[in-house]
This record gives sequence, structure tokens and C-alpha cells, in this order.
Amino acid sequence: MEICELTAHKLHNLLTSKEIRAEEVCLAVFKRINQVEDKVKAYLSLVREEALEKARAVDRKIDRGEAISPLAGIPVALKDNLCTKGLKTTCASKILYNFVPPYNATVVDKLRQEDAVITGKTNMDEFAMGSSTENSAFQKTCNPWSLDCVPGGSSGGSAAAVAAGEAICALGSDTGGSIRQPAAFCGVVGMKPTYGTVSRYGLVAFASSLDQIGPFARDVTDCALMLNAISGHDSMDSTSVPTELPDYRNALVEDIDGFRIGVPAEYFAAGLDDRVRRVIEEAITVLEQRGARVEETTLPHTEYALSTYYIIAPAEASSNLARYDGVRYGYRVEEAEDVVDMFSRTRSRGFGAEVKRRVMLGTYALSAGYYDAYYLKALKVRTLIRRDFERAFEKFDFLISPTTPSTAFRFGEKVDDPLTMYLSDVFTLAVNLAGLPGVSIPAGFVDGMPVGLQLIGKPFSESTLLRAAYTFEQSTAHHLKRPPLTGEVK
Repeated sequence: MEICELTAHKLHNLLTSKEIRAEEVCLAVFKRINQVEDKVKAYLSLVREEALEKARAVDRKIDRGEAISPLAGIPVALKDNLCTKGLKTTCASKILYNFVPPYNATVVDKLRQEDAVITGKTNMDEFAMGSSTENSAFQKTCNPWSLDCVPGGSSGGSAAAVAAGEAICALGSDTGGSIRQPAAFCGVVGMKPTYGTVSRYGLVAFASSLDQIGPFARDVTDCALMLNAISGHDSMDSTSVPTELPDYRNALVEDIDGFRIGVPAEYFAAGLDDRVRRVIEEAITVLEQRGARVEETTLPHTEYALSTYYIIAPAEASSNLARYDGVRYGYRVEEAEDVVDMFSRTRSRGFGAEVKRRVMLGTYALSAGYYDAYYLKALKVRTLIRRDFERAFEKFDFLISPTTPSTAFRFGEKVDDPLTMYLSDVFTLAVNLAGLPGVSIPAGFVDGMPVGLQLIGKPFSESTLLRAAYTFEQSTAHHLKRPPLTGEVK
């Protein structure tokens, strides 16, 4: 197996035993990038020299006999909505094409403190609005398992980079499934932590009450290592929860005997591909064989989750994106009759179609005369959805479902039908509405394309989810398969 295909924990063992150098790891990943990036198009920017210098610094630490962190010398990619000091942060939008932040996101500083090697910024749906990474203003990222299929979104670049060996781990953000859905499509592990577990400081906001940063990795162990690195209270984020968090490595125990697992009937209803259903049912059987007790349950307000999400998220986006006006930073039209005309022209040309669609939806929902009918009602339904989960967790340790209703679809297949595209996240977005943790792990394949299994937990139960995910992973070999990088490049 090539260096770029190894996991972070295996590379850490090789580094500490001096069987390999951090610079060698970094060079191997950038060699892989040179080989496949023209096909995958996972990155919007790369920082090769900076990465190599960081890797050499890790090597010097090892040479001096100093202890290194589990992520020291490990190449990690960052979604391009995470602020990076001195490096462009575009959110894959024309309106921020030249924006260079003067500070780092907290998670970026945390990774740097761990001596992780940042490789670059990954492609995404513009302002994290999308499920396919087709909404990027700059390029389309391809799915490494089939280059004529989407990698999912909005964190498609991060998922594809890890799957293709262009990074060992990566960070993404999840507002309605934007980590878990692309993780499922690309056959990697992706976790959305409990809201407030990971600081959002320096994450360019889409929907502030829903956004959460989380890791992509090749296996559950690496996911736990990444979560350890980025979690924790941050005084710079008012939504960051001031609570002591566990060492998630302790959750990597291959034992779920006696665990109670709920299977929500609503997540196995019409719209779920029968072949995906069979893969998930086989995965449930594996967990039962490992001693878990599985029982069907119900989340009765699930049918309202999609419509609730697409009122709350656009409303918050409308408010958050009002700051992009061409005055302080980013894109600005040159020709304008007055300031108001400049605002209008800048936003019209700077934002893509999907962003404009959601901003208009949100502005409408918040407008006088419609606030009570739409936004306020959506907030009330959100409470009902959260209570459904609370009742379920009185009986179950965690819930299980497909991550997505189908495997990755082809480019252009859903672009002209926004509602069909939105349905790609139908199994993930309720988790964000309730602020819960969720993880997607490789569960099998349909016609050579990955299928993701989603585990959903009560607040701050990441350790339980990681334990169950680790047990399943150790019972199967799906996570060991690597994509063929075949198909037509779009």
C-alpha cells in the first residue's frame, strides 16, 4: 500500500519508530496530488512549500527525541470556508475570490498546535449550499469511485481528497448533512459532532444555529484522533459548550454487546433505493451478531424536517450573507451609478444561482407578514423534531439509518430540480435541527459505489457512536477498499 493510502494512526507509528520521515509522507501526498488532481479537482488552493517546511519541523522534533502528537506530520486538508491567515478563503464563491483572512479559525490553530501538515483548501458548494459540489463558482469536484459522479456536498472536496489519497484526513462543515452525505458518497468516515462541541470561530457562517465543523478520515480511529484535536470550549464562540470532553481514543473498543439500537421507520420509507436498503439491513445484521439489540422505532415529525430546514437555514443565510456588499472585502463591481446600485450589482454577479435562491427564500420567510407564518412556525416544528429524538433516546443508545437514499448520482442529474437535490439530505438534516452528533461509515457497495451507514446519538454521545462504528468497522472490510479513479472526467 502506498504511503498516501495509509491511515494517520499507522503513519504515526511509522514516524515514531523512525521507519519513515514526515517529509517523506508529505512528498508522497503531494506526488499523489500531482497524479490525480487534474481528474478529481478536490482542491482550490495548495500550500506545498509551507507543508514541507512543517513536515521538516516535525522531523527535527523526532530527531531530538521529543514526543509528537498523534497528528504530527499528518497531511490534512481544509474546507475552503475555514479562515486561514495569509491564505485565501473563498467559500467557492466569486464574491470572496480574493479574500485573505487576517486570522485563523480556531480549528486551524488547534491542528497547527498538533503539528498537523496543512496541504491546502478544498472545493465545496458555494457558501456550503448544495449537495453535490456542483455549485462551486470555480470547478466541479469528481467522485474518485466514478469520475462522472458527484462527490456529494457541500464538503465534496474534503471527502474526495481523503478518498483519493490527496490528504490523509480533512475537515468539513455540516449544516444539514454536508459532512456525512459526501462521506457516504466517497466511501470514507465523516462525523458531525454535537452542536457546540467544536468551535465555529473562523467558520464562514451559512446557518449559525445548524453549522458544525467535523472530520473526514479513512477509518474510525483517525476520526477519533481528529475529533480529539479540534474539540473543546472556545471563548471566541458563544455557542461553544464549556464542558469537559473525553479522550475519544478510549471509545475505540470492539464491544457493543447489549447496546440498544433504534431503527426509525421513517428513514426506511418510500424514496430509499432498494439496493441501499439491503446494504443497510446487512449492516444491521452485523451489529446484531455482535450482541446489539435492534428494534424499530418512530420519529413521527420526520416528514416535516425537510421543509423546516429549508425555512430556517435560508433565513439564517439571508442574515449572514447580508455582509457581502462589495464595501469591505471581496468582489466589487466597478461600474455603478450609486452605492445602492453597487450593492445590487455586486451581489447579483458575485453570488451563484443556488445562493441567490436560498437568500431570497430566507428573506421572504423573515419579511413582515410572513415571519409568524413561516419562520416562527418552523422553529416550533424544530422543537417537535428534537423531542422525537429525546423520546427515542430514553429507550435506545443510538439510532441507525442509511446516510443517503441512494449512492452518488451523475453530474447534471439533479441540477435542474432543486427539490430532488434537497432530498439527497433527507436522512441527515434532522440531526442538525436537533443539534445531535451523527457519523457516516462505509457499509458496503452498490454497483461499485459506496453506501454509508449513519449512526445518530444523543447530545455529547460521540464516544458511544465511535465505539459502535469501530465495532462495525472491525467486523467488515469496506473501509479498506480504495477507489479506482475511473470514469469520464466532468
